[in-house]
Amino acid sequence: MNTNTFTSNMQSNLQRAKDMSDEEKLYRYKGVLYPQLLSPIENLKALENFKAREEDILLVAYPKCGFNWMVGVVKKIIAEAPVEKAEARMPPLMEFFGPEVVKSVEESLSPRFLGTHLHPDNIPASFYEKKTKILVIFRNPKDTLVSFYHFSNKNPYLPSESWDSFFSNFLSGDVVWGSYFDHALAWEKRMDDPNVMIVTYEELKQDLSDGIRQISSFFGYSLTEAQVQQISHGSTFSAMKESSAISHGAMLDVIFRKGEVGDWKNHFTPEQSQEMDAAFNKQLAGTRLGAKLNYQRHCQ
Repeated sequence: MNTNTFTSNMQSNLQRAKDMSDEEKLYRYKGVLYPQLLSPIENLKALENFKAREEDILLVAYPKCGFNWMVGVVKKIIAEAPVEKAEARMPPLMEFFGPEVVKSVEESLSPRFLGTHLHPDNIPASFYEKKTKILVIFRNPKDTLVSFYHFSNKNPYLPSESWDSFFSNFLSGDVVWGSYFDHALAWEKRMDDPNVMIVTYEELKQDLSDGIRQISSFFGYSLTEAQVQQISHGSTFSAMKESSAISHGAMLDVIFRKGEVGDWKNHFTPEQSQEMDAAFNKQLAGTRLGAKLNYQRHCQ
């Protein structure tokens, strides 16, 4: 699916979304909530037998952890890499693929650049069987929650919720694509997999150039320092938002908001901050991914 087709499909569904009640916008599949118009059940079923390839590039992120930012970064890395390659179009999430699109993608040339918000246990098994390189980006849970809240309330495909309601649902995992903590704990189990690389939003914000070097190396691409710096300068939040104006159309301001670290301080009450601290300490404290998220620095 190319960018124009994706954008056209999104816009053609906008009116349908506006005519639906909040209750109609979501459904559950295998215990997880999904948006009805963007990821209908036939899409998820079509993905279950998706045929991955070793040379695929898979980008994974829990919602609002930096997925669209990394799409731009990885596209630039692929474009600069000195290897023969197919055209690297912006990948919509795989769960947006209908059965016909899945068939088309399976016939397309390598390397295919694909993306998903799916829980790691729900990613098509062939990606693990083929030892596909998987880049995972995570973000601290407080900023993720804030970004997810604004995204949901601006997004006509998702229900609108009050801050307090969304906060409670996020902590209980009753949001689209499921529990943040379930995703994190599942990736924690895969941190020793040599075909999985986990990076954090905060690390990349602090030193994007170093992140680009590590990501390029992970995918087996050798870039010059000049190329690294060129990609870094073209991948700031403002640059990415500006360059995505055409590809994302009406969804631009829904997908790209502030791109900051620490915005949670403008939203959380002291009680909510303590509640999130308790949830993090119960589930991720003492884990390697928990340490990588540097919760003490970014969330307290």
